[in-house]
Parts: sequence; C-alpha cells; structure tokens
Amino acid sequence: MKQDAYTGFEQGPIRPPSESRSLLIRLTRNCPWNRCTFCPVYKGKQFSLRSVDSIIKDIDAIHGHVTAILETVETGIAVDMNKINAIFQGLDSDDRVAFNSAWHWYSSGMASIFLQDANSLIMKPDDLVAILGHIKACFPMAKRVTSYARSHTIARIKPPDLARIAGAGLNRIHIGLESGSDKVLEMVKKGATQASHIKAGRMVKAAGMELSEYMMPGLGGVGLSREHALESAHALNEINPDFIRLRTLALPRKGSLAVAHDQGEFQRCTDVMVARELKLFLESLDGITSFIKSDHILNLLETVEGQLPHDKARMVAEVDRFLDMAPEKQVVYQVGRRMGLFRGPTDMADGTLVAQAEEACRVHGVTVDNVDTVIDGLMKRFV
Repeated sequence: MKQDAYTGFEQGPIRPPSESRSLLIRLTRNCPWNRCTFCPVYKGKQFSLRSVDSIIKDIDAIHGHVTAILETVETGIAVDMNKINAIFQGLDSDDRVAFNSAWHWYSSGMASIFLQDANSLIMKPDDLVAILGHIKACFPMAKRVTSYARSHTIARIKPPDLARIAGAGLNRIHIGLESGSDKVLEMVKKGATQASHIKAGRMVKAAGMELSEYMMPGLGGVGLSREHALESAHALNEINPDFIRLRTLALPRKGSLAVAHDQGEFQRCTDVMVARELKLFLESLDGITSFIKSDHILNLLETVEGQLPHDKARMVAEVDRFLDMAPEKQVVYQVGRRMGLFRGPTDMADGTLVAQAEEACRVHGVTVDNVDTVIDGLMKRFV
C-alpha cells in the first residue's frame, strides 16, 4: 500500500451523518476494498495510506488554527467575526481549508473527531496509536474519536493491538454490516460474511469501544428481502452493538447494482416492501440493548428510533402506521418524506404539510402507479 509525500492539508469526501459536527482528520485515501456494488463513493480512485508525518502535519495545522481562534475569542462575549476574518484573509489557500475545518469544529463545540476515509484501522497498529496519541495531546477537549472500519480488517487485528488502539483514544467504530445474510453479502460483493461481521463486532466491544453497525433495508431486493431481514437481525443479536443505524438502499447511477437493476438482474423493493422488511427485522431483534437510529433522509421512517428492548413495540407500531395507510395516503407520505416535510407518519396530521406534499404530487403527476419510480429518482439525489 502506497504512502504519499505531504502535499498539503486533506479531507476526504464523506463521514457518517452522526459525525457532522466532528473534526475530520484524513488517515487514508479512499477505500482498500472498493468493490461493493451499492456504493459509488470511491469508484475509479486508488487507495493509499497517508504517512504518519503527513497526518501529524495536518493535526498540527488544525491545532495551530484552533489555538489562534481560542486566543481571539473572549469568553462570554460574542465572537468578533472581523477578527476571525482577518486571520482567514492572512492565510494562503491551503491554510484556509485547514482554518475552515478548525472554525467549523470550534463552532460545533470541539467534542468529537472522525478519522477518514473508509477504513482507518487498516493502518499498522503502532502508527495508529502514535497518531491517536498526538490527537489526544493536541485536542484534550475532544470527548470522542471515531472511525469507519471493515469487519474483514478488524477480524485480522490481534486483540491486544485493538485494545491498545482503544486505550490510545479511539472510542467508537462505525462498521457497514449492510446485511447479515451471506447470500446478500456475496451478491453485493461486500467482502464479508455473517461470521466475520459477528467476530469483528464482538472484538470491537471486547476492546472497550462503542460500536455502530449499519444495516441497509432493501439491500436484498425482492428475492432476498425476508432472508436479509432475518439474518441481519440474527447477526446483530449476536453482536449487541451500541447503535444500529438504518440506511435504506438507494441506487446511485454510478453503482453497478443500479446497472444490474436496469438490466433486470436485481429487483428493487418498493417503499411498502421495505417497510414490511423493516418490521420483520425489528420484530426479530431479541436479547440486545442496542439503540436504533434512523438518521438519514433515505429512510422512509425517521421516527423508527429508540432503545431496545424498551422501545421495540413503539418502533414496530410506527412502521404499522405507514403500512395501515390507504395507498393514496402512502404516496403523499412517501413524496413528503423525501421532500423533507415529514419525519414519520404522525406528521400527516399537519394539514399544511400534507397540502404541500399533495400539491407536489399533483404538479409532478405522482400516483400509486408511478410513485416508486419517482422516489427512486428523488433518492438518487441523496447519495
């Protein structure tokens, strides 16, 4: 794996929605696997490790800007943006990128840091521990340091090394489980199995880190929908992650799964099918204490959120509220949801919001017969 010389401050293209307020520090570029058929993010881009020296230089740049901001801002007094702008104007273009990152982090409370890109844990443990130590020294105010990781990578790390990484300050891992079904995982070329997902998830928990596992409703398509729901629930029951985050499948134009769909090789689930799948998935979660999060506009039901097992019945009931709607009402809700008007079915009680969604349906000719095609187009905007 190639390590490039320092070419200036860098940030990667994505981070989890839950890390929107985090300082982004790039450890690797792109994705070492990069074969998942549903993901368009890193296609055509080569994976590379950044050198420890380059990463340290980025951390030092941010530290310098944060220090300058803290020295400029007077406690208890409104920020003088003229002073902040004066600092910004005195920087060259590369330093301005780093300063903007530092300013965003300061404005967001300086509580969390996210390590980019797709799989920071692929770095040598000694290198990662050294980087985490420098982060802790520069930013002692940060309460959380997190990263994406692949199950395949985690499963190959020696437990003592994983514990060292946790001890150095990495306290939350985001893993794309996507599915617990071996058939689905093979179909989408995830490069993982149910067994490797379970092993990796348990290792993260044993090392003392929080664990977020992402499950992708709809990923099995029509043919594997039931298996996808049941086997994903089984895998997560075996892991008991701190968070289960829902990310409904979308078919971006650059993804090969979209090509398979266009050629009739993959049959995408409708929203109603996904809702039924989600209900089965929720009903099958048992014996765990995970917190369910539905924090993405791709999800039909943002209000399916809560702590297991206490909130399980309420979350299932939320799905039923959508399934019990008349088809014409479901169409209004589907369109309104992807317009950002609705979070959950109870928002349909707001006549003003419903009128806006109904008008959109009228203007764009959305009906029961074509709603899923329209929704597919809307969802492509969010990936």
